[in-house]
Amino acid sequence: MNDFTGRRQIIARLCTLLSTQGSGDGVPVAAISGIGGVGKTTLAVHVAHALHDLFPDGQLYADLRGYGEEPVAPESVLAAFLRALGLPADIIPDGLAERSALFRSLLTDRRMLVLLDNARDAAQVSHLLPGSTGCAAIVTSRGKLADLAAARLVDLDVMEPEEALTLFGTVAGAERVAAERAAAMDVVAACGFLPLAVRIVAARLAARASWTVASLVPRLADERRRLDEMRVGNLAVEATFALGYGQLSPAQARAFRLLSLPGGPDISAGAASALLALSPMDTEDILESLVDASLLEAPAPGRYRFHDLLKLFARRTGERAEGGAGRGGEGAPALRRLLDFYLASARSAHRLAYEGSTVADQLAAAGPGHAFGSADEAVAWLSVEAEALFASIAQASGAEEAGALLPGADLLLAMEPLLESGSHAREFDQRAKEVLAAARRLGGTSSELRCRYVLGRVLFNANRLAEAESEFRASLDLAAGGDRIVTGEAMNALAVVAGRQRRHVEALAWFDSARRVFREVGARGGEALTLSYSARDHLFLGQQEEAIAAAEQGLAVFIELGFSAGTARARYHLGMILSRVGRLNEAVHHHAECLAFFRASKQRVWEQRVCSRLAETFITAGRFSDATRHAEQALTVSREIGHPYGEALSLWVLGRALAGLGSTGRSHDCLERAHDIFVRLGAPEAADLRALLDRDHVGN
Repeated sequence: MNDFTGRRQIIARLCTLLSTQGSGDGVPVAAISGIGGVGKTTLAVHVAHALHDLFPDGQLYADLRGYGEEPVAPESVLAAFLRALGLPADIIPDGLAERSALFRSLLTDRRMLVLLDNARDAAQVSHLLPGSTGCAAIVTSRGKLADLAAARLVDLDVMEPEEALTLFGTVAGAERVAAERAAAMDVVAACGFLPLAVRIVAARLAARASWTVASLVPRLADERRRLDEMRVGNLAVEATFALGYGQLSPAQARAFRLLSLPGGPDISAGAASALLALSPMDTEDILESLVDASLLEAPAPGRYRFHDLLKLFARRTGERAEGGAGRGGEGAPALRRLLDFYLASARSAHRLAYEGSTVADQLAAAGPGHAFGSADEAVAWLSVEAEALFASIAQASGAEEAGALLPGADLLLAMEPLLESGSHAREFDQRAKEVLAAARRLGGTSSELRCRYVLGRVLFNANRLAEAESEFRASLDLAAGGDRIVTGEAMNALAVVAGRQRRHVEALAWFDSARRVFREVGARGGEALTLSYSARDHLFLGQQEEAIAAAEQGLAVFIELGFSAGTARARYHLGMILSRVGRLNEAVHHHAECLAFFRASKQRVWEQRVCSRLAETFITAGRFSDATRHAEQALTVSREIGHPYGEALSLWVLGRALAGLGSTGRSHDCLERAHDIFVRLGAPEAADLRALLDRDHVGN
């Protein structure tokens, strides 16, 4: 084609592969596979033209129509090839084997390239390949043809963004596209960088002088109409996809439709097993068969995804199917099975990450989930699956009755350990608000209290303490109606908020209330947690002995229970107290122990906190170089996770460490930046730091 563009690397690879005649490795055969519309035929023809001089005896081409209603029989292709080679029709033998043998014998002393386009499977192709090492063959197919002997498999992916933009400009007009480059990039992205889609949309634009590139963007933004926009003349993306779908067995077609329903970017084999209600072995077989048919991608072992346009096609096909995979048919039960799998898995993860918490025990899940061997593995799973989990919650928020909404709210609460990583705060906030709005509309009190508790956690991490307190109080009030799932946690959170706001007497009262709740339900880990957290408030009230006793008791209980995460948190608090009372070596020991745990489990909020505390301890000990190193680590982590309060604390302690090293200029700069952040957050530390800065200024 005159408008062929891009693909330089794969063209070079194919040319090298097909130029190895006479190497002793047999006939070079390149089998190009890929999604419909990705440009397999265009690429193959372009490569064939590029290799014209290498095959002076000519080229043979056949469209095998492998995905049409009547694929071309190999016998018919061979008859056409034999006639093209000068053989009279009346002496062409009848049998497939005879024709294939004759074809190969005629090519023995020739150098020819055979291009077999749109093959259905290896059986359709195997008798059409030349046998002479002076020849070569290119085969294109949507399937991967892994069973085609001696073939080198080449997977053709969609275009790179810049390649797609160049193709778009070549068809629609380079100047026209250059004038609206940003909009043009949005258009080709909406096309999923699929060459056929890009070419069609560009051709429509070229035929409409009054349209701007920007006018295409909203037309393609509506996912329900996007495929309709991708048709011009006799070209249509949907029709191309339909050819591949038409070759599927009923079981494959069902899986293809159902797999398109989840809103996440990809799906694991385990989640797909729940969605499809199939055994793990049957699920893997059917997923891999769809990968082989280029209707599904496998970006990593055990994970699968659609091309964006194929996903839209699969959903539309499901909606059209009789009793199909839409919400009113098989789709609603499938999505509920998936949600149950995610909830059961996240519940297990929560139980391991928050050892001793009773929250996980009160979350209902109807089916089995993923099993984890450790807390680290559980939190890693939550991190990997985060987008899929949030997408499942978003779909659940569209429930039409309160009972159907609750699993989504439960899943949001079960994902709470992710908040310790400092990531996904925006997603937690967005999904919690969506489910909360639905809960208030449907009267779902249980869902509402879960969402308010999660929102409180998100707001607390952002140091929006007054708003966080409001949400925790609201969740506590709702729990009083009988659903006490977060009662102890909400009380503990209110205590921490009060302590942060320097209402230490009130904080201790909340800790006592939380401890009573945990004792009532037999949650010794919860009791230990309140002891550890309360130590700081005792210290600020001048109660040093009580502070040390509370911190040591909390640590002892966690060690007795064998709870690693709780032990690490308790060591953090005990280390902080010991540092403040001058027992510096012990403080460093406890902080070093818990820092190793938090780093290994990727709990980056806690990592930042411990590094800051270590820096403080080293400042007290006069070890300013060590203090600077840990303060800088704390600052790096807080910025990487987007934690402004942590950033301000890190800058404050870094400023103090630098002052100890004599770097007064850098020290003052850090302290000023910390003050600015505290002011922006409305944190009480702003006044303390301002007083320090003013004293330093007077002293100078």
